[in-house]
Amino acid sequence: MEQFKFPLQKMHLLIMVFALTACTSVVKNEGEASFKVPVDYYKLDNGLRVVLSEDHTAPTVVVAVYYNIGFRIEPKDRTGFAHLFEHMMFQGSENLPKGEFDKLIERNGGLSNGSTRFDFTNYFEIMPAHMLEPILWAEADRMIGLSINQDALTNQKGVVISEVNVNVLNQPYGGFPWLDMPQLAFENWYNAHNFYGDLKDLEAAKLEDVDSFFKTYYSPGNAVLAIVGDFKNDEAKEFVQKHFGSIPGVELPAKPDISEPVQIKEKRFTKEDKLANKPAIAIAYKMPERNTPEYYALGLIDQLMLQGEDSKLHQKLVQSKGYTGNVSGGVNYQLGNMYNYNGPMLWMINLIYDANISPDSIINEVDTAISELDNISQEDLDLALVKIRSSLYDEFGSFFGVGRAEIMACFAMFDDDPSRINNLEAEFKKVTVEMIKKTGREYLRPTNRTILVINPKSVNP
Repeated sequence: MEQFKFPLQKMHLLIMVFALTACTSVVKNEGEASFKVPVDYYKLDNGLRVVLSEDHTAPTVVVAVYYNIGFRIEPKDRTGFAHLFEHMMFQGSENLPKGEFDKLIERNGGLSNGSTRFDFTNYFEIMPAHMLEPILWAEADRMIGLSINQDALTNQKGVVISEVNVNVLNQPYGGFPWLDMPQLAFENWYNAHNFYGDLKDLEAAKLEDVDSFFKTYYSPGNAVLAIVGDFKNDEAKEFVQKHFGSIPGVELPAKPDISEPVQIKEKRFTKEDKLANKPAIAIAYKMPERNTPEYYALGLIDQLMLQGEDSKLHQKLVQSKGYTGNVSGGVNYQLGNMYNYNGPMLWMINLIYDANISPDSIINEVDTAISELDNISQEDLDLALVKIRSSLYDEFGSFFGVGRAEIMACFAMFDDDPSRINNLEAEFKKVTVEMIKKTGREYLRPTNRTILVINPKSVNP
């Protein structure tokens, strides 16, 4: 669901420069070194939330705009509309006709991209530091003056329909499990619909729908602007006010109810895949509510159970039983991480296996691994903390600073507090062995899970 917007040779040059970039500063905290991200957060009069994070270790800057509209709350009769609109944002604006935005990026040695997720649609640019103001101007230009016309809509509907055909309908394991599982595990339409888009809904999208969607959701009061890199806060604030300050705000619609009922019964499904050559299985458990002790505990359980070759499920399913060559999954699997969503979510396990193995054999091994959480020690927990700390720092520094911009933008959008980025490690450290055990029993129970088995067409269920 991403559009890459840069030439390969320029990306290579950028990697050579950006690889030198450190993402945070090191501070001493209770006798040990830890990272602290600089955060300057404020709001414009029109409601735009702005997050600034200075980092002068390389002459580069990330500009990221996050709109609080993802596929979770798109119109009920327009599945795939949030993703379609992501594509529309690259079709030109008042002062930059189609293709000129890309040229501005590429001619100045930068790169850009966009994506649609559960709870946001984002656009970002990575540029030489002296290009900060021109890029802010360009992002403001399409926030206020996107070019919306029938030719662009017709073209991009075709592009998205082609994506659905290529990435889902005509590919082995297409949509498995990232697209399939939410539709099966969740009950509320907002969480459970086909967010890539039903072809009939995409075909039915009209120009007035696009115009209304843009005016409603692509307004400053529904957006976060995050800037990370080599700049001075005072100067950046001047640029932001100059280019975004005059964009009028609009009244936003009430948020729909996206809550999910408590699951009290295991759900099982099978799906035939005529293009697959081996069966596959995905097992998904509903997550605890964000920012609760159980939420952080399940993040650590994910490290113990699933992440890395030392994880319990890798050891059981790959090393011991040889059921598969790889087991993967996680929180918000294939669509983000445990920090960049704001609603009901799944912790998911998935693997491809040989046809002579029964799905129940795999499920039994998963159940055994989960039951062993009742025996974990402080040493196990300490290992999970080391792993989560490493993954956190990977997120902070990923993609030349875009990862840091994303976490801060999401925390600004969802919690009105981007400085939470500096408290994550401390929250994980509050988790006790008993909390791990309690969370495993409460959330990783069979009655809180959904199982999907993919059968090649030649294999009988």
